[in-house]
Amino acid sequence: MLSYPSTISLSSRTLNHLADRIRSHRNQRRSRWRRLDAGRQALLALAHLRNGDTYTRLAAGFAVGVSTAWRYVQEAIALLATTADDLATAMHRIRRLAYAILDGTLIPIDRVAEQKPYYSGKHKRHGVNVQVIADAAGRLVWASPALPGSVHDLTAARTHGIIEALTSEEVMTFADKTSDGRNCQAAARAPAGIGKAVASR
Repeated sequence: MLSYPSTISLSSRTLNHLADRIRSHRNQRRSRWRRLDAGRQALLALAHLRNGDTYTRLAAGFAVGVSTAWRYVQEAIALLATTADDLATAMHRIRRLAYAILDGTLIPIDRVAEQKPYYSGKHKRHGVNVQVIADAAGRLVWASPALPGSVHDLTAARTHGIIEALTSEEVMTFADKTSDGRNCQAAARAPAGIGKAVASR
């Protein structure tokens, strides 16, 4: 089998941050010896998350088993998830923005046993629905937990309490129109000037 070097479009700061999390987690658990050190595990996880490298390819490249590669990635994801702000915490930053941008995105996934809830008719593929709030420059401020891909953006925004939070804080919000022509904030009967919509996709 051949192997080759590749690149990940991330900074070493990102790698070091994740490696530090992994190292701290191992120390807390007094984890026994691992096949890869914390830095190599972080690199493996980032290669999967950023480049979409499969577990089989990662296992071959890092000289570990496929199940080990899977465990390493899942452990890294769980550690990263613990650092994410909930919506209430993120609102401290969001309310200071000139305006917020709200958009839903479908993140593609492999097929799962219970396929139907994860199939998006709009995108014609399986995935999970994630609602994203960004600043005026398009920089990510907050991302919601994932819902099945069949969930409509408006339903997802209501489920996560996004509309209520943005409306109660009177944050000017731009969002594209939903498939039936309504804007998320307009559907929530937001106060005048809140949640103005841009044109639909």
